[in-house]
Formats: sequence, C-alpha cells, structure tokens
Amino acid sequence: MEARLNLFASPTANKLIKHFVGAGKVAHETSIPDSTLELVKIRASQINGCGYCLDMHTKDAAAAGETQQRLHMVGAWREATVFTEAERAALELAEQGTRIADAAGGVPDEVWANAAKHYDSEELVALVATIAAINAFNRLNVIFQQPAGDYRPGQFA
Repeated sequence: MEARLNLFASPTANKLIKHFVGAGKVAHETSIPDSTLELVKIRASQINGCGYCLDMHTKDAAAAGETQQRLHMVGAWREATVFTEAERAALELAEQGTRIADAAGGVPDEVWANAAKHYDSEELVALVATIAAINAFNRLNVIFQQPAGDYRPGQFA
C-alpha cells in the first residue's frame, strides 16, 4: 500500500498530530496502567481497521512488557480469561465509544456504570480522551492509507 499523502512531510499534519499526541499524553499522567491504555488503543484500531496504529501500539505494548498471549486475545477479550475486570470494562467502553454511530443512544448506561466501578472520574476522562484520540488517529491513517509494518517501538516518544 502506498500512502495517499506523506503526513510526515506536511506542516499542517505535523501541527495536528502534535496536538493529538499532546492530548493523548494526559491519560498517561493518571493512575490508569499504560498497558490498559495500549489495550484500548489496540481494540479501537482493530475495529477501525487501522493497520498503522495496530503496528504501533502492539509493538509499543510488547516493548513495555505486554505478553503476546494478551496481545493476540484483544479482539476476543470477552472470551479470554487473561484480562482483569477493570481491563474488560475499559475494552467494552473502547468498543462502544468507537462504534458510537452504531447505537442510537451512544454508549449504553450499563457500559458506563461498569467502567465507573473500576475507574474514578479523572480516570474515566482519561479513558474517554484515549478513545477519542485513537479514533482520530485511526481515521487519519485509514483515510490517508498510511502503510503499516515499519514502526519501531518508541519511534515517536
């Protein structure tokens, strides 16, 4: 696949991405484990079919110590026994937040209530911000057809 536009050579894209990255860093300043945030990014990227973000976040998660078993099971988290209840709540919120257009009422109250059992209000803001940011990145990369496979862990750190 060849990118429709070189995002890395575009001054406008670089400014935009800088702001997206800055917004995403806020979530890492909370007490939510980085592994949970990576799992959320991976799940949203799977749903959106964003190969570039899947390449990035699976590699970053593995480099940070995430197991291959858990990375392989993200797409089937409901059936997998390798995730904590808090991670499962975050993954469900990520799915519902990513598929928001599929549900007339948005994220169901039960999904929100389950997430609120595991995360405080600041952590919920961070989770929702992470979901919003990864969905924005997914859309940029999918629309511009950003090729996947060459990312090196920590490349943009």
